[in-house]
Amino acid sequence: MGILKTLFGDYSAREIKRIRPLCNSVLALEDVYRSMDEQTLKAQTGILRDRLANGESTDDILPEAFAVCREASDRVLGMRPFPVQILGGIILHQGRIAEMKTGEGKTLVATLPAYLNALTGNGVHIVTVNDYLARRDSEWMGKVFRYLGLSVGLIVHDLKK
Repeated sequence: MGILKTLFGDYSAREIKRIRPLCNSVLALEDVYRSMDEQTLKAQTGILRDRLANGESTDDILPEAFAVCREASDRVLGMRPFPVQILGGIILHQGRIAEMKTGEGKTLVATLPAYLNALTGNGVHIVTVNDYLARRDSEWMGKVFRYLGLSVGLIVHDLKK
């Protein structure tokens, strides 16, 4: 088995290699969005929604949507997702599991596919079983979503009307 792994790599390594070009497409847009003023960057949400309404898919607009969210995260939170976090966001968007260790930025990673999929007009839910983290993250990452014109809600245990 060791020789096969050496020759072909493991599944995760092959998948990362397969999606790296998509990550590179996001990174290549950094200067475009960094140079935009606040109003122009915020207007990208409407532009991306229009592209979806005109027949493009979320996969088609992923590089631009991730780049917009990445720039907004930097402006609002001072946190710009790293390439490995972009890869994690792509994997989540594809409906797969991205395993990350404590401190590797799972909360920031989730903003990328959440923003992309919210552009469809359908609700997006980010789930955690920890009420403290749910509150913290809805406030913290919610700033990015609200900056980009999206609304944020929160559901926790024992929530009263």
